[in-house]
Amino acid sequence: MYSREESQKIKREFWVAFAEKYPRKWVLYDTKIKDFSFKFFVDNKKAQVLIDIEHRSDEKRNAYFEKIEALKNILEEEFVSDLVYEKNYTLESGKTISRIWVEKEGVGFSNRNNWDAIFDFFNEKMHALEMFYLEYDEFIKDIE
Repeated sequence: MYSREESQKIKREFWVAFAEKYPRKWVLYDTKIKDFSFKFFVDNKKAQVLIDIEHRSDEKRNAYFEKIEALKNILEEEFVSDLVYEKNYTLESGKTISRIWVEKEGVGFSNRNNWDAIFDFFNEKMHALEMFYLEYDEFIKDIE
């Protein structure tokens, strides 16, 4: 088991190595939709690529989620096939968001032997989600 400081150091090294292997600008928070973002997540059990919809208004949050859900067939057939959709996902903080994600289990950042597999997973899945978003962003944004 690593100390908190060691764990943070390894995590920093992990993200630096990822940026060096795939040096590009990701969309992430730059979606032009308030509280709608793409995220990478990794711990010692899994790696995830996520779309988080965190709008304070449940009505708007649900509307964005439903827009993506309406495109589910296209998204899964042309971009990423193994997504999980959760309209009401509760964060550890107790906040409810909508989350769509894909996961790779059995990998962790503290095992450097997993890094290439995680990096490739991140690149493949995030790139696919970004391509989907860039193609359908006007439809997704139009919730009024």
